[in-house]
Amino acid sequence: MNFVANIPFIKCFIRKEYLYDLKKGHGELEECVLVAVKSLQNRALLFEAYMPNYGACYDKLPLNAFVWRQDIKSEELLSLQELEMWDGFSNDICVWSKQLLKYCNVKIWINKKGFVKGQYLFSIDSAHTDANTLNTTTSEVPSEHKQHNFGKLENGQFFAQPNNRMIWLEQSLTPKNLKKPDFAVSTHYFFSETEDKWNDQEQPPLKEHT
Repeated sequence: MNFVANIPFIKCFIRKEYLYDLKKGHGELEECVLVAVKSLQNRALLFEAYMPNYGACYDKLPLNAFVWRQDIKSEELLSLQELEMWDGFSNDICVWSKQLLKYCNVKIWINKKGFVKGQYLFSIDSAHTDANTLNTTTSEVPSEHKQHNFGKLENGQFFAQPNNRMIWLEQSLTPKNLKKPDFAVSTHYFFSETEDKWNDQEQPPLKEHT
């Protein structure tokens, strides 16, 4: 894994003020294609975009710098803190897709706003992969680790949310009436190799060679 990763092809728009250090361009949009995502521990995810009209790439943009449609309403736009619940947990990330749930309709829980409808696209996960460096992250602590599930919201923005802020509405499997989850956070480390396992295990019978 690495601190930067390619992401699936997504045509969208940059809110132009983010191209001018928030000093001008407010209310304007620039066509772009998302290229990559960067993760720095304790910082919001950062994205790179290609702008075909300029033949240029621009990186280190936060999630709220992008919208996927042009007819956005400024009063409906959510803040970065609402779109992305958690900062990066590690500098080591992997981009992948939950194939069963790809393009699945979802509902995202936003504090003080309730559920907002959207569509899942892919996930960003993290770990500490270099055994020769000190691990100062929480990416491998069961009670702290979170995924960033990435997708589109109905208001035209993108989201990066953990599993426990989402309801997944897979059409062929999800019943009409859902139960309310009351699950506890996992705090255990699980291992298949334990002392008791090897001390108590019987030697399997060996087949004779013919």
